[in-house]
Amino acid sequence: MSRRSRSASPDPRVTKRARLDHLTPEDFKNGIFLAPMVRSGALPTRLFALKHGATLVWGPEMVDKAILHAERVVDPVTGVISYNGKSRAMFTTHPVEKPYLIYQIGSSDPELAVQAAKTVMQDVSGIDLNCGCPKPFSTHAGMGAALLTNPDLLCSILIALREAMPPEITVSAKIRLLPSQEDTLKLVERIVNTGISALTVHCRTRNMREKDRATIERLREIVEFVEGMGKGIAVIENGDCLGWNDAQRVRAVTGASSVMIARGAEANPSCFSPTPLEDIEQTLVPPYLRLSKYLDNHWGLTKFCVAQFKAQHVNVRKADAIAMRQALAQSKGYDGMAEVVGTWSGKEELDEIIKAIETNPPRQHRLPPPPAIADESEDLDTSKITPPGTQNPEPPGSGAPFLPSNPRTVMPAMVTGHDATTPTPGGGVSVASQ
Repeated sequence: MSRRSRSASPDPRVTKRARLDHLTPEDFKNGIFLAPMVRSGALPTRLFALKHGATLVWGPEMVDKAILHAERVVDPVTGVISYNGKSRAMFTTHPVEKPYLIYQIGSSDPELAVQAAKTVMQDVSGIDLNCGCPKPFSTHAGMGAALLTNPDLLCSILIALREAMPPEITVSAKIRLLPSQEDTLKLVERIVNTGISALTVHCRTRNMREKDRATIERLREIVEFVEGMGKGIAVIENGDCLGWNDAQRVRAVTGASSVMIARGAEANPSCFSPTPLEDIEQTLVPPYLRLSKYLDNHWGLTKFCVAQFKAQHVNVRKADAIAMRQALAQSKGYDGMAEVVGTWSGKEELDEIIKAIETNPPRQHRLPPPPAIADESEDLDTSKITPPGTQNPEPPGSGAPFLPSNPRTVMPAMVTGHDATTPTPGGGVSVASQ
């Protein structure tokens, strides 16, 4: 696939849109958010999430050093903004998502974190510090979940970001639970006192695997603790929420201000809607491919994302769904999916997304107020609550490599029988000609 010529000049003129106020702590309340996901959190996925009701979207984690020497380049046709390394697009965004976009940084150095945030702050509305990634590529450098056991460093990064960022850029953090609830509360207290606008809690410990049930019951005490601090900070739940229709269950258990969805959105970016798309082979895959090609999204990333999509079948036959996935597995580029897509009307897809966002601004898409938290006297299934001091076995590391300039074909799980390897954040995608 050939690359369009790009311009390093200011953004092209776009139709004047209604001005949105900057994010405040209130914007993190009663919302339903797209979680930061490596590869799966690509630009097309974020745009579809916003179209279908996500209040805010987090970009994939980017290691601080990876973005520092990138060149910001604007596509004069689509408006896509790329932060390019020597051979890879480290991060891409579009102006339409800026009022709703949180950029997540992986860092273990306050100065580098600030430099990275300043590099991208003209294109985002908030900066989030990743304090929960348990993968070795992150923890071995003191980033991600390693920060949970180094609260002085964690808080120094947040303080540095808050002092360096202008007031219109929010600063937030995403953590995991510590094995001890007491230690978790102590850490949360310190984090909230750094001046953040919101705190996301992934309701698993560092050593828990994704297949382990998230211990969301533990979040209730954390929510009440933060509310008692009186700073008006939103606590966002992350872990095992499947979509809009599941969010009330999660909030009833936790009392969380908002919910953040990862795997549910990876499977279906329309899960933020009360009526998510069905028959995605017809309703989601074709427009997703059209938009991705128009935005020059790398084929390897697009193929990976589409391979994860799944939803209920109503009118699509199982044989047709399998045929589509086999075509995807065999395709080496967008042209290989021409029969599935039909007309390559990518510009129309982008225009439709922009219209949907302007007509129904995502930040107005709010969950109903959370139900009252149940009394402590009510029975809970405590057999699934992580006891204080519990240590789970360390999961094997992914050994995930950087995505090469010419990535190998990503086979869907239903064909290969196993999940594809997820590359290291900051690896980006190739900007070389395809």
